Amino acid sequence: MKKTFIFAGLVLIIDQMIKWIITQKLYVGQSITIIPSFFRITYVRNEGAAWSLFSGNQIFLLLVTVIAVVLIYQLFLKNAKLSKIEQMIYGSLLGGIFGNFIDRLLRGFVIDFLDFNIGSYNYPIFNFADIMIVISVLFMIIIGIKEGKHGNNKACRG
Repeated sequence: MKKTFIFAGLVLIIDQMIKWIITQKLYVGQSITIIPSFFRITYVRNEGAAWSLFSGNQIFLLLVTVIAVVLIYQLFLKNAKLSKIEQMIYGSLLGGIFGNFIDRLLRGFVIDFLDFNIGSYNYPIFNFADIMIVISVLFMIIIGIKEGKHGNNKACRG
């Protein structure tokens, strides 16, 4: 489990470093076009969760985060024998969660900056921590499905 927390720490450091650079180089609302009509770096402050849900409810979002981390620890990490890939997956998940948690706790908002247009749809702006959370959850689902098909489901290890 030590490797899980080391990986979480690395993800957290990378996330916070990128966000620091964004806040030092851009002002809120400023965009830099990377790929015209597709990808920009745009500095926004998200006071909610994904798609700005629960905007302005920082206490609620902080409590939900603490509950989520406790559940992840109790259900998946405590007393578990994780493979190296599982350690990376849970480390990425926790690092992403803590990255956004720190933003909410210290700033009252999450720093988002990855801005994509897909056709005429402007996808909600997100950040590195969000990527780590989504990828981790996808891998957890894939592993859960794979293990379920083979009859050795370890989804709940607690």
